[in-house]
Amino acid sequence: MNTLTRKQREIVDFLLQNPGAFSHPPTLDELCAALGLKSRGSLHRLIQGLIAAELIEALDRKHRGIRLTEKARKLGQVSMETPHSLRYVGMIAAGQPIEAIEDVRYMTIPDEIKTDQPCYVLKVKGDSMIEEGIYDGDWVVIEQRCHARNGEIVVALVEKNEATLKFIEQYPHETLLIPANSQMEAQRYHPAQVEIQGVLVGQMRSYRSLLIK
Repeated sequence: MNTLTRKQREIVDFLLQNPGAFSHPPTLDELCAALGLKSRGSLHRLIQGLIAAELIEALDRKHRGIRLTEKARKLGQVSMETPHSLRYVGMIAAGQPIEAIEDVRYMTIPDEIKTDQPCYVLKVKGDSMIEEGIYDGDWVVIEQRCHARNGEIVVALVEKNEATLKFIEQYPHETLLIPANSQMEAQRYHPAQVEIQGVLVGQMRSYRSLLIK
């Protein structure tokens, strides 16, 4: 994105960093208002340049809806991820498995709670890991890998569409996903039903949200 003007980079960065700002692909008028721009004509020229650069696509000729292209998202991922930031990709269940929905943005993470391998961040939902000190609303740092030792805390993808945070025990005939909550039982699966997507390496907590409650 080095060939873009400063204004064009601001538009792309805004759309990358605020994926939930609009419930639908925004029109030029909506984008103008969100960016605090006064001239719709100027924005139209900037958008035309971004369309030519294959970073934005218009959903119709009158630009009644625009969105980032896959090329822009890939370039944005490279430019936004710094040595001290990791992708935050959504919610992970510490309870019954829930669907893992990506909500990609970036968080600054201390080097001490991540590894030199690719990592990402998830927010915990549920209380099945509370006896390990992992609470609802915590953020966990996950080293991305597809294998783990028995007894490690992993992100497990169950049946290819539900993710959960649990201790893992693996045997030839079954895989156990074990909570850290004495009120809950281990979940038992055939090994083919469970894919390891990473191993817990760090954790963060905000006490501000607890004070608000």
